[in-house]
Amino acid sequence: MKAKEIQELIDYISNSGLAEVKIKTDEFELSIKKYAESNAPRMVEMAAAPAPAAIAAPAPAAAPAPAADATPSNLVEIKSPMIGTFYLTSSPDADPFVAVGDSVKTGQTVCIIEAMKLFNEIESEISGKIVKILVSNSTPVEYDQPLFLVDPAG
Repeated sequence: MKAKEIQELIDYISNSGLAEVKIKTDEFELSIKKYAESNAPRMVEMAAAPAPAAIAAPAPAAAPAPAADATPSNLVEIKSPMIGTFYLTSSPDADPFVAVGDSVKTGQTVCIIEAMKLFNEIESEISGKIVKILVSNSTPVEYDQPLFLVDPAG
């Protein structure tokens, strides 16, 4: 099972009435439990079963060629590494991590993506200037969805 499939399953369970799901195959065993709202840590367990033969890790899919009217060639996209809810701020009353026109450095937090009540800081993989924010605050995002356009010359 690929990471994207696991994340989609977690999101589905999060939005359903299910409290616990267990999946067991010849290759792995997956157990997902949904906890009530609290400060208790959340846990996803995945145990690999003994592999009958060496299984190579799946290679990331090649990025699709940009459409002619898509991203200008000098701009670089910061993409979502997971499925979840996109947030530009750490809390409703906080300032945004970045805004259009801001300069960012590699490793700087640009947003948060929440998945299964876990808040994941997303860091820029490039230095440059934020040209456009492609996603509205508090909206769902997909894996590999472009979030920001960055001008590396900026």
